[in-house]
Amino acid sequence: MTTIPARFAQVTRISSSRAEQRLRVIDLYRAWVRAAPEICSLYALSVSPAYVRHCIRQKFEQNRYVTDQRAIEVLLLKGQQEFQETVNCWKQTDHIYGILLQTKQRPQRTFLQKFYEGRDEDAVLPAASGVV
Repeated sequence: MTTIPARFAQVTRISSSRAEQRLRVIDLYRAWVRAAPEICSLYALSVSPAYVRHCIRQKFEQNRYVTDQRAIEVLLLKGQQEFQETVNCWKQTDHIYGILLQTKQRPQRTFLQKFYEGRDEDAVLPAASGVV
């Protein structure tokens, strides 16, 4: 497969309404879901296209409750950029496994684990918090 830089390139645009933004998000989601089998074959992933679709769904669900229109525009721009880079095979397999297929949630740690690390972020209040 040859790399065509303008294959999925789009002109940066700003949505005029929430309904238009919603349609653009749905279009981007559909493009990702439809490309899942191609992504698996391009990068020779050891996971099924269904798992890739599941991970894509999780990424979109993480930002489901974003309401700021400017933030949504930035997320759309980044999502389209990631899609273009992924489908044009401009990434390495490690990028796909590490960025797309990994969840970024930190595992819960017990008090002793935090103690052994030397910090307890839950007990530390920043100076600007206003809490005395």
